[in-house]
Amino acid sequence: MSFSTVKSAAMEGLAVEIVYVEADVSNGLPIFHMVGYLSSEVKEAAERVRSAVRNSGLEFPAKRVVINLSPATMRKRGASFDLPIAVAILTSLGVLQQNRRMKDCMIIGELGLDGQVRKVPGILSMVSEAKARKVTSCIVPRENEKEAELVEGIRIIAVGSLRECISYLEHGNRTGGEHFGEKEPDKIEDRGKRGEEVPDFADLYGQENVRRAAEIAVAGGHNLLMVGPPGSGKTMTAKCMAGILPPMNYEESMELTKLYSVMGMLDGKEPLISRRPFREVHHTATRAALIGGGIVPRPGEISLAHSGILFMDELPEFKRSVLEVLRQPLEQRSIQITRTSGNYIFPADFMLVAAMNPCKCGYYPDMQRCTCTSAAIDRYLRKVSRPLLDRIDICVEVPQVRFRDLYNTGKSEKSEEIRARVVRTQEIQKMRYRGENFCFNSHIPSSRIFEYCKLDKKQEIYMEQMYDKLNLTARTYHKILRVARTLADMDESEQIKMSHLNEALCYRNIDKKFWEGMD
Repeated sequence: MSFSTVKSAAMEGLAVEIVYVEADVSNGLPIFHMVGYLSSEVKEAAERVRSAVRNSGLEFPAKRVVINLSPATMRKRGASFDLPIAVAILTSLGVLQQNRRMKDCMIIGELGLDGQVRKVPGILSMVSEAKARKVTSCIVPRENEKEAELVEGIRIIAVGSLRECISYLEHGNRTGGEHFGEKEPDKIEDRGKRGEEVPDFADLYGQENVRRAAEIAVAGGHNLLMVGPPGSGKTMTAKCMAGILPPMNYEESMELTKLYSVMGMLDGKEPLISRRPFREVHHTATRAALIGGGIVPRPGEISLAHSGILFMDELPEFKRSVLEVLRQPLEQRSIQITRTSGNYIFPADFMLVAAMNPCKCGYYPDMQRCTCTSAAIDRYLRKVSRPLLDRIDICVEVPQVRFRDLYNTGKSEKSEEIRARVVRTQEIQKMRYRGENFCFNSHIPSSRIFEYCKLDKKQEIYMEQMYDKLNLTARTYHKILRVARTLADMDESEQIKMSHLNEALCYRNIDKKFWEGMD
């Protein structure tokens, strides 16, 4: 036969589109022509496929070869079409016969000139889409085998060369690995990559108020800002917070693993991500690195921190234009990037943890040690705008560590104990918000805030006074109520008490101390 079709897939942002690779081989002037709105790397597949076929011991006759990648309205990028193009050509030449195995099989893979099949990014998303489209089997590179096997209920055939792919399609030989599963894992931790070890709160000296703020932040999913002098433990606290994050369920783990799969950041041996991410961003990061972008939009750090923590140390050292782009994703928990080719939406449901010095030298308001002028302090603090501060739920001052705390070893609470309380608090929230499209106190929409954060008459009068005294905005007032709701849940109290409101208000006093009078 001179015409054949093979199923494959293409990535467009995080979305997957099924692509049909059509091959027509006929007599005529020997050319290799490819159409279908292709990028340069896809067009280069012609030379890779020709060499791979010959170096696999197969004949590539001098014929007119036309390849079409449908749908033609979608831009095709990457090298994952090499293997399906080779299979389509060999089928058109009669080397392979169109059979049942080929009819309902998706083929993905890059080819080397020697005929070896190399790994490609995004395999997990492609195989998941294949399953959703009722495709029964997928041929993938052997290096992507473990990643593809994370999708249950679809046959995975892993091949290391074009020859192995042909052998399976012709005879069904399992020359590569093959997997077919039906049961989802009961415990993600048993299969997932555990990641690097994180510091324990037991190793953090003193700073009881900062520990408390960190626990509240994780328990309710609140954003946290720490302000204090150098060496006071801000960075250590942030890294310890990674150790008290609750475990992920299967759906969260798969969503995050798909994201890292598209970025090509998975471990080939243990691809499933089971630990919530902790992403630390350097202050030289650009807007595109933070939120994503590029000619071909790719997820940025806020998306890589999805379901986890984004840590920004030395916050005022970031360019103000970079910081300001955080305002929208902090509210919407996603980022939308618009290009002429279309709109790309990446998830960004992360918890922002930021740390900063109160001035350039780091010692304000200790005027005995601070060497900055009033104007210099004002310029430094103004790099963090009030609109961005309004989106941070908890602001806490981190004092210098006392000498006696350095010798108070072995008496601090361990991260394991704190994590147990965090998990219990989050279970309370999930039970309360079952049936809603949110599950944490920090996600309560403004339209529902007074339904879930009820105050009695006395509390309302008190909060009205605090609203005027602290010069609060509607956004900061709502954030105070959300934090108070978390504090009540930590005490297993259905009703928000005055003590909860007072503690939540304390986490806004820092605004008045450092940023009062700023625009």
